[in-house]
Amino acid sequence: MIKRTLFNEDHEAFRDTVRKFIAKEIAPYHAQWEEDGIVPTQLWLKAGAAGMLCCTIPEEYGGLGLDYLFDVVVFEEMARSGFTGPGFLIHCDLVATYVKSFGTEAQKKRWLPKMVAGEAIGSLGMTEPHAGSDLKAIRTKAVRDGDHFVISGQKVFISNAPDADIYTVFARTTAGAGARGITAFAVPRESRGLSGEPIPFVADHAIGRLRFDEVPVPAAYVLGEVDHGFGVAMRTLDLFRPSVGACAVGMAQAALDAALAHAAERQAFGKPLSALQGVSHQLADVATRVQASRLLVHSAAAAHDAGIIPNTEAAAMAKLFATETAMLAIDVAIQVHGARALERGHLLEHLYRDVRGTRIYEGASEVQREIIARQLFRRVGRGS
Repeated sequence: MIKRTLFNEDHEAFRDTVRKFIAKEIAPYHAQWEEDGIVPTQLWLKAGAAGMLCCTIPEEYGGLGLDYLFDVVVFEEMARSGFTGPGFLIHCDLVATYVKSFGTEAQKKRWLPKMVAGEAIGSLGMTEPHAGSDLKAIRTKAVRDGDHFVISGQKVFISNAPDADIYTVFARTTAGAGARGITAFAVPRESRGLSGEPIPFVADHAIGRLRFDEVPVPAAYVLGEVDHGFGVAMRTLDLFRPSVGACAVGMAQAALDAALAHAAERQAFGKPLSALQGVSHQLADVATRVQASRLLVHSAAAAHDAGIIPNTEAAAMAKLFATETAMLAIDVAIQVHGARALERGHLLEHLYRDVRGTRIYEGASEVQREIIARQLFRRVGRGS
């Protein structure tokens, strides 16, 4: 039998555990949560207790010390249930992983056990009104003042804001230095001068705006080295992009499952929709793309686990192909269902709103294509 994924028996057993958790703790409630634009505190705590938050964090900091593919299981299965939860992805793969990889021992001991347990929620402060995919263009600045930095500026479209407990914030520490003058900070929610508010969003997620009005941050809260935040941010995104891809795979699979069930049952012109070649062949194409997306995501995750760094090209391919496939899968599924799929509250209507953002955040599809193209031509230049 052809192996469909890179999962082993442990991954499959974990998938069963995740599915049971989702069926009990998420599936009955997530529609209301997302309509309210919140993720309840109790869900974070229950997910932490069940070992589903930040699976890759080492045991000495409260985690399970598992490989990245276990994170992929969580994100794909959550999205397949209809709960896309981008805040979980940010919390685990951009904040906790960043602290694990670049934080000091004191920072790890302070934050990671709480993040693994769901007691402290993480958020990434990167995007600004004038800087999205181009991190080098950020205007938020951090000025040294003795044993502190003072941060001023604003961030927008920030998942889990304004209610997260810790923000990984990127700010310019050296003017005119481009990528070389950016530093990452851990900024606690209770910091003086930090404020924010929710942003009403098409996908009903917990997303907000943050304002930094001369926020004092101890120098001990610098993540990594001063002026070297850009490079480590790019490495962290290499990890996170396959996670977005995993979420997209789950959304695409959910749409395909719904379309297949409907096409098998719905009668048109005296026969089921599945007997119409115009329908069945579209679904065959979607199923092929979904499986290809899954394999790209798993391959990128496995490459990371194998220590292949940078993993830039594989990560970009996984995110690009999976998110574009998810958009197509959901669109086809809606077309198969007809108008009923656009009724407020229908799974496909929900996915249709959710999927659009995956092709934008953490590097739009156009950026992923640029990344892939650069990697290809670098190899040409090396004669390989």
